[in-house]
Formats: sequence, structure tokens, C-alpha cells
Amino acid sequence: MEQEKLIEIAKSVGFETAVPLDVSTLQALPEVRDMCAVNTCGMYDKCWTCPPGCGEIDECDARMKSYSKGILVQTVGDIEDSMDFEGIMEVTKMHNERFVDCLDKMREVLDDMLPLNAGGCKRCKECTYPDAPCRFPEKAVSSMESYGLYVSDVCKKNGVAYNYGPEKMCYSGCFLYND
Repeated sequence: MEQEKLIEIAKSVGFETAVPLDVSTLQALPEVRDMCAVNTCGMYDKCWTCPPGCGEIDECDARMKSYSKGILVQTVGDIEDSMDFEGIMEVTKMHNERFVDCLDKMREVLDDMLPLNAGGCKRCKECTYPDAPCRFPEKAVSSMESYGLYVSDVCKKNGVAYNYGPEKMCYSGCFLYND
């Protein structure tokens, strides 16, 4: 599949940014994974797509390195300020809807890919972790951070802004694939 076609798909669902991702810039960093263990988001050790359920850092790194190409996507939305919880939640929802829509469309044209989003998987109201296997492993999505990626660094290395100013909220995700 031509990368231009995948970028076209990503832009068609509304992403403000959709660019080629140089997979050689992806580095799984243990210190990012350590940030997950602090459990600020409340998902650590609670689902299959977050640590430790998503696998050891070296397994995640090997999974990423098994792909030769990628697309980096972003949603950039307006907020009043950093305390605009309602606005932040609206941008979060918009990004996640776009990501799922894009993922579904890309699955129609790609046989194998690794989607990594902002935040943990939200496919199920309650995850089966660790008592039973994932209900929808083909639809489950880990976060870039759970794979040890320092997102702002990935953006910078790929020529994409990460911070758009105090009245903007940005979420990033990526789709890794092979030709």
C-alpha cells in the first residue's frame, strides 16, 4: 500500500496532521515505561494494552521494529486554557473517534499493522485483564507511551510540532505497517 494513500485516509477522517513516520526514530525507553508505573492515568496493571499487560519493554520494542513504515497522526483542538476540562475532554473524544475510524479504514487495505494511540484502549467498558484473554485483540490499541515512546521526541524527530500553544490541545498516534 502506498504511504500517500494511507495519509489520505488519515486526513479524510479529520486528522490535522498525517505524515510519514520514520520508524528508525522509534525507541522504546524504559524511563517512559517507568512513568506508566506511577499510574497517573489509573490504567497501569488494569488492562491488556497498558503495562504490564502489553508486554515487557523489549517485546514492545521488537514488535515496533518488525515494521518498516509508519504514519504519524495528530488531532489539534482549541481549548480556553489548561484548566478547560470540558474542552480537553472534547478534543480527547474527537481524537479517539478519528483514530478508531482511521484504524477501521486502514484495516481494509493493510493485512498487518500496529496501531499506537494516545492513552490506553477504550474498546470495552471493563477489561478482562488479567483474568481472561482480551475480548477483541484485533481491535485493542496500546498507547505510544505504553510502548516506551516519548511522544514529543517522536514528533520532533519526524518534523512535527507537539506543543501548539496554551489554547491548543494535541493528541498523537501512529500506525506502523509493512509494504
